[in-house]
Amino acid sequence: RAVAMSVSHSSRLNKLVREQYVRLPQDGLVQVTYVWIDGSGEGVRCKSRTLDKEPKSIEDVPEWNFDGSSTAQAEGSNSDMFLVPVRMFRDPFCLDPNKLVLCEVLKYNRKPAETNLRHTCKKIMDLVKDSHPWFGMEQEYTLLGINGHPYGWPDNGFPGPQGPYYCGVGADKVYGRDIVESHYKACLYAGVKICGTNAEVMPSQWEFQVGPCEGIEMGDHLWMARFILHRVCEDFGVVATLDPKPMTGNWNGAGCHTNYSTEEMRREGGLKHIEAAIEKLSKRHDYHICVYDPRGGRDNSRRLTGHHETSNIFEFSAGVANRGASIRIPRQVGQDGYGYFEDRRPAANCDPYAVTEAIMRTTVLNETGVETKDYADH
Repeated sequence: RAVAMSVSHSSRLNKLVREQYVRLPQDGLVQVTYVWIDGSGEGVRCKSRTLDKEPKSIEDVPEWNFDGSSTAQAEGSNSDMFLVPVRMFRDPFCLDPNKLVLCEVLKYNRKPAETNLRHTCKKIMDLVKDSHPWFGMEQEYTLLGINGHPYGWPDNGFPGPQGPYYCGVGADKVYGRDIVESHYKACLYAGVKICGTNAEVMPSQWEFQVGPCEGIEMGDHLWMARFILHRVCEDFGVVATLDPKPMTGNWNGAGCHTNYSTEEMRREGGLKHIEAAIEKLSKRHDYHICVYDPRGGRDNSRRLTGHHETSNIFEFSAGVANRGASIRIPRQVGQDGYGYFEDRRPAANCDPYAVTEAIMRTTVLNETGVETKDYADH
């Protein structure tokens, strides 16, 4: 009964009945679901429309609009916002030929909305494209019951101490694997570059990895993977939170570790380029902390304590195979002398556009200080 009470009412609807309708023929018509980031900078919204034929490329998907006053993105007296399609995926919920389309949000004057961080990220990625930056992001998240309590945890009290849960197997060690595996399959179907998943250190906490992605592709694929996660969780009646520290006390927080390399780092002798990039990052720690969560570092301050496999938010550190450092160089990379490194500072609720843009500004465009340069005239 306790488990039943922790899931939403809609999840108890008969899903087999829905299947009957999902598989009905569409006579050449296509359902396109537009997905965008709302005014919180963390939430995703969506709505659908019918097109009279299957779009073969993103150029075939028309712009649309929505009421920005209902998503904390506009005033009611001037509420229409533009949805500009930027990347298309297959729809794992309504199936082929239907589509999911990620969109940028523009204001009435066609300037980017405040939480449209893709716009400037795309400019930066175009500037540095000759470096061929690759990213892989490790998205941690926590499953909650509809009551806000971690899914599968005792109603009164806590599970046993951390230790047996990381990559665990067994009903007493992992909670919600059905959701995780459904999300994985849905991402593969959609064309999201998901590359792995595992149970995390805190019970009911999980991680999936997206990548390798080049340039702007990283943010696009991670945001769509997040949207798919929330939709899968909706079907199961639970909530996925990206809060960086969902449970206070002696429990691990949730990050979005970002693996990064340029073409020269991936070549023989690339370690010296990795070390040079880390040196640049060490001199711009405050700037990166400010953009690595949606609240200028306040969310990460709850997580980056120097405990629970994190660095201290006030100090920059780097090391080989050191999960308590700001930057970790994988042991294999240290042995091979080339490869990539991992920035462990981004919070689980970071905007991947902001994170990847900041890394490129510092390591390739050689920016310093807390201010960013405007390259609009170059």
